[in-house]
Parts: sequence; structure tokens; C-alpha cells
Amino acid sequence: MNKIPSVDLNDFLSDDPNRKSLFVDSIGKAFQEIGFCAVRGHFLDDELVKNLYAQIKLFFDLPVDIKKKYEHPEYSGQRGYVSFGKESAKGSKHGDLKEFWHFGQYLSEKDVNRYDYFPNIIVEELPEFNKVGEEVYKNLEKTAKHVLRALALYLNISEDYFDNYINNGNSILRPIHYPPIKEDPKEAVRAAAHGDINLITLLMGAHGKGLQVKSADGQWIDAVASEDELMINIGDMLSRHTNNVLKSTVHRVVNPDKELLKKSRYSIPFFMHPVSEMKLDVLDSCISEESPKSFDNITAGKFLEERLIELGLLKK
Repeated sequence: MNKIPSVDLNDFLSDDPNRKSLFVDSIGKAFQEIGFCAVRGHFLDDELVKNLYAQIKLFFDLPVDIKKKYEHPEYSGQRGYVSFGKESAKGSKHGDLKEFWHFGQYLSEKDVNRYDYFPNIIVEELPEFNKVGEEVYKNLEKTAKHVLRALALYLNISEDYFDNYINNGNSILRPIHYPPIKEDPKEAVRAAAHGDINLITLLMGAHGKGLQVKSADGQWIDAVASEDELMINIGDMLSRHTNNVLKSTVHRVVNPDKELLKKSRYSIPFFMHPVSEMKLDVLDSCISEESPKSFDNITAGKFLEERLIELGLLKK
């Protein structure tokens, strides 16, 4: 497979059982074979997307000293601002050529004390920034819920299997700015080859070249979505939970040619995480004589902690 498949979420949401079944089969096979799929018919409208890009550009254009007011190392990079070059891929010696922001889960007052989450950070200089971020977060969370319901059916488990695990889950919305690069970046790239930590990732801004996916035969494939599509991929948590039936595929963001390198690039992934206590034990339906259990038992919270240490965002 040398092209990322594309599906329409409206097929899954329709009352037509044949359309729904075809969607389940198509997205399931895409994630089983390559781990990536482009999805249209999601819950983001054009105006909301336009507003979010406007707000994140305003934020990243702020002076460095103002942005650094919102950097909280004590939050392990999970909320607020993370400055240029701070994060690196697992095994990479070089910081990625990016800066980013993290919006986290929005809890009701009655739920705040139930979860050990860091608070969201409010940007005083931009009154619309947090409002738009919250709206996008909730619409992507809604989209992700339906994708996971489709995958549950593909895995022959209950359609609502993931619902309780993702309700108030530790998900992250990450607007990323890849600044213009004026000098030779040596061996550093905008985002080194890596797999995502979480259940699934929904990516806005995969409309131009840069994002590449590593195919089963070791070739790098351009992952380019249409403007009305989200690029969605499987994360390591779901891959191990399904005994690698669903593939967490290595991907990267490469440096473009010299002219494009001089321009900013923005992308906005939503990392769907479950609640920390979710057990990532391999599903019984994914174990067979041909595919014995490949992973030890672990909770989502413990797995996330281990990976944040590997990324250099959390100290031991």
C-alpha cells in the first residue's frame, strides 16, 4: 500500500447498516495494514478551523519572553507552552525543530478532584485563544469517540467498549509551530521518526508535504490529506492493546526544500488518551496460536509515564 486510504465518517453515522459496515471494514483494514487513514465528515467546521489557526499564529508570534511566561516544566510539558527544541523523539540525539502548546482535558467541577490532571493555562494576551482551543478539543474528542467505536466493531468487541475509558481521558490538543529555518539544521528535522504514545491521533494541517509514514516494506510515503480531512493514526497504546492487529506506524515530519524551509509550518494533532487506570492488557480477541500475546500487562498511566521519561519531558 503506497497511498493513505480515505473514508467518510458520515457513513458510520448513517442509519444505513451497509454504509456503516463498509466504513468499519475500510477504516479497520487501513489501520491494520498501514496504521493511517484520512477521515472526512468529522465534527470540525471550516470557520472553527480558520479561527483556531488565526489564534495559534497570534500566540506563536508573541515575543519569546511572553511565551515563556506560559512554560511550566513542572507540568512535564503536558500543559501550556513548550519552547523550541525542547522535545526529541525516542532515541534521537537532537531536539525537534518546533515549539508547541498543549490544551488538556476540560473537567466539570464535580470531576476535578477525581483526576490527577494539570490545569489548562490561560493566555492573558489573547482572550479568544483558550475559548477556541476548548471548542476544537471537544469536537475532535467527539470525532475520536466514533472512530474508536468503529474500531471496536472491527475487533469484534462491544461498540461502546472504549467509551468509559475515554470519558474524561487524559487527551491533549497540540498546536505546533515549525518556525522558519534560516541556517543549515544539520541532522535535526522538524519531527524525527517516532510512534505516538496514545490510542489514536487526529491531525489537522496535513495538507502539504512534510508528514511521511513508513510502510511495511520500509519505504517513506507522503501522508497528505485533503483540506476537509483529518489524518488519523494508531498510537502505541492501542497497538499493544490489540497485539499489533492495529498498527502504530513510525512517521516523521521532514524538512522541505530550502525555500519552503524559510516559511513557518503549522499542524495541530489531537492525541486521544484514555483515563490512566485503563488496562492495556492484550485483548483476548487479538490472541491466537498464530499471534501469541506480545506485550506485558500495564496501565495507560504507567505507560505514559515511561514514555514521557524517554522523551525527556519527565524526570525520573
